[in-house]
Amino acid sequence: MLLRASGLTQNKDYDLAAVTGESRGDAGVPHGRLLVEFAEALLSEDDVALSRARAALTNALGSAELVDAAGIVGLFNAIDRVADATGIPLEAEKAEASADFRAALGFDRFDVSARA
Repeated sequence: MLLRASGLTQNKDYDLAAVTGESRGDAGVPHGRLLVEFAEALLSEDDVALSRARAALTNALGSAELVDAAGIVGLFNAIDRVADATGIPLEAEKAEASADFRAALGFDRFDVSARA
């Protein structure tokens, strides 16, 4: 939602399908593919993939940016788990604003409340 909103305000077109792996490009984000690969490797149990992704990201951006990326992955992972565990619903205005891309990316299939 944040990437989409910043794209609208900055007149940039981001390929949100990169989040689901349906797009293999940079998604309109500098080094976007490397960042996605790093996030996926960090959340997996594949140490070889993580080592490779960490090296690629460090080579492209530097070690300080690698630390920033790791922190962001950790925060989003934690926030998502807390929201899922507590059943926090998506606010009505955010649901309306994100309906088109949630449907296009198939995110609604993860909404437990929609199946209740």
